[in-house]
Amino acid sequence: MATPDYPLHQSVFCGDVKQVSKLIRTCDVAQKDIHGNTPLHIAIMLGHKECVHLLLAHGAPVKLKNALGWTPLAEAISYGDRQTILLLLRKLKQQSREALEERRPHLVQALRAIGDFDLELKWDFQSWVPLVSRMLPSDICRIRKKGSRIRLDTTLVDFTEMRWERGDITFLFNGEAKPQHSLSVLDNKSEVYQRVRYEDSDVELEEEVDILMSSDVVAAQMSTKRITFSRAQSGWLFREDKSELVGEYRSDFYSVNNLILESKKRREHLSAEDIKKNKAIMENISKGAWDSAEASSNGFERRHSLQTPDKPSYVWSDYISAPEGQPPCLGRPWISKENSKAFKATVAMVKYCSDIYVPRLLDVLEVVAPFKQFQKLRDFMTSKLPPGFPVRIEIPVFPTITAKVTFTNFQWKDDLDRSLFSIPAHYREDPGRFPDL
Repeated sequence: MATPDYPLHQSVFCGDVKQVSKLIRTCDVAQKDIHGNTPLHIAIMLGHKECVHLLLAHGAPVKLKNALGWTPLAEAISYGDRQTILLLLRKLKQQSREALEERRPHLVQALRAIGDFDLELKWDFQSWVPLVSRMLPSDICRIRKKGSRIRLDTTLVDFTEMRWERGDITFLFNGEAKPQHSLSVLDNKSEVYQRVRYEDSDVELEEEVDILMSSDVVAAQMSTKRITFSRAQSGWLFREDKSELVGEYRSDFYSVNNLILESKKRREHLSAEDIKKNKAIMENISKGAWDSAEASSNGFERRHSLQTPDKPSYVWSDYISAPEGQPPCLGRPWISKENSKAFKATVAMVKYCSDIYVPRLLDVLEVVAPFKQFQKLRDFMTSKLPPGFPVRIEIPVFPTITAKVTFTNFQWKDDLDRSLFSIPAHYREDPGRFPDL
């Protein structure tokens, strides 16, 4: 059987910049080879920087995963060249913004098509460890929607000295405004507001690169293929299907079976000190022994590029003739680990909401999520989820910590005051009120 031709991939593999410049005008820069690699994947793994710049200038996608589940950014982190990581991170954010802007008209149209509503949901993290319970957040969020505008009210402001700072905070989204002015956050106590920045600053990007270079590269997915639902039981002597009020809704409880998180980690770019520090941080978080002072003193330092990995001995014919999806390692030798973790989750369903919420929720998600992800979600919601709408979802996130989200109230409302969705005229703009936004 003849091996398919991938002229652009081959030119990038060989580092033939002149040929890449010629082919890039006619070839698909997003094409995947038999191993799922795009030309950008190959350029990064082999350290061909001129090819990387050429491909990115012609719109090579940074988000595509290869057959092993890794993006070009993941491969750049493994290779360890700081400027390449920064370049890809910047391009990734730019491409994400452009994709959002392409979908924005459809999002606005979908928001208008849905009736106006007033929704309350409670989310909280719980733990049987006392210290952990005291520092875990909880809140009741109120979400209101009118036309293409959304208002979200919350009380959580910041986390300092192992305590959550409470306040009166509002997020306003205006689907019709320019991107730079579409999202604002209000501090209602201080009567100030801040526009949420549309783009990250150079300093923020540099800090994000430091974190990426100091952490495991992770690819994770929650498989829905094997998930099943069974009615949760209550009672000691006489077992019966569990059904109770969640807020004002009479709900049936289901146990979620075969909920498995499949994850891969790579750490060939990390030092032994990095691995030790990261492990200690995760253990402290899960045990509730997090020390904020220690965290700030052990903050991520500015990372330097790693020593360039040895050039592989493979030639193009070796690479392209390898078994499909099993390419030879072209960059830094992999240090990887795969893990599957089963979760025990509970979902509460209210039946009479099925014709009201789910189809309309999915209509909105269709315009804000990539097609493949959306289709997977629609299949799951329509074919596997028990009938109704999930008004409570409870799932563990750490061995000692469980996350719970509950819809406590929902009302269709066509008389919401439009002034609720605008910044009050007497509020003062304060660009530094929320430094992390």
